[in-house]
Amino acid sequence: MAKRLKELFEQCAEINGWRIHELNIQPDHIHMLVQLKQDIAVSKAVQLFKGGSSKKIREEFPQMEEFLWGTSFWADGYFAETVGQLNEAKIREYIKNQDHPNSA
Repeated sequence: MAKRLKELFEQCAEINGWRIHELNIQPDHIHMLVQLKQDIAVSKAVQLFKGGSSKKIREEFPQMEEFLWGTSFWADGYFAETVGQLNEAKIREYIKNQDHPNSA
């Protein structure tokens, strides 16, 4: 499923002209460093990422229904932070090291 989510996120980014710089999919959350166009609200980008992927995952993996949060694939909410050039490298490293949290 993680492989399919990665494909869906990359497809969403490509369609919208965004760039995913880092992506780390964990069992219960996702870390993503995304470069959006200036005219898109972060909330709209999250809506497109979550909504589009939810629809496809629910179609392609109907057996997941028993694990959903109510009727939703994704939990409510998200965290977003803007990135300046000085801390971008640290954020990239943090995302890459989510599989090995003690190495960051």
